[in-house]
Amino acid sequence: MKSTKPKPPVTDIQDRGLVYQTGNDISLPRRRELIPLLNLRLADAIDLQLQMKQAHWNVKGPTFIALHGLFDRIDEEVRAFADLLAERLVQLGGTAEGTVRLAASRTRLAEYPLGLHTEKAHLETVARALSTFGSEVRASIEQANELGDVDSADVFTEISRGTDKWLWMVEAHFQGPQQ
Repeated sequence: MKSTKPKPPVTDIQDRGLVYQTGNDISLPRRRELIPLLNLRLADAIDLQLQMKQAHWNVKGPTFIALHGLFDRIDEEVRAFADLLAERLVQLGGTAEGTVRLAASRTRLAEYPLGLHTEKAHLETVARALSTFGSEVRASIEQANELGDVDSADVFTEISRGTDKWLWMVEAHFQGPQQ
């Protein structure tokens, strides 16, 4: 007689998370590569989101209201990016590893410096963080495509477009004709 017990999950990929069985037709070996990639970008997104709050809380100066609002809007969209990444990796049978401690240990973004005093310093720091995040996400598009996961590549593409939009809006504050 055939057993009706469900199959146990596949062994873990990072000594923490399991790759669960799913009807998704992406092969297990590919999902084992995609899940850590998505978790790395999740760490970056969590760090970026918290950096936007750091800027939001601490910016001061004549354009405070505009920058305070801008950094808050970026924070909200980056939070949505993190959610997209976490949901995609769970769809692949992974576990979203989104704790602050894991994000801090994995992020590719530079630490947000404490004690910034000028609007320009906050803008330049935010621009660098957005640029780094965008670069990492674009590299992930190619990696997902190489692994045959057009859906994850599409998620990364959506995040890349949004990140580039925010980078443009931040950089516009200090770009322009030289006088």
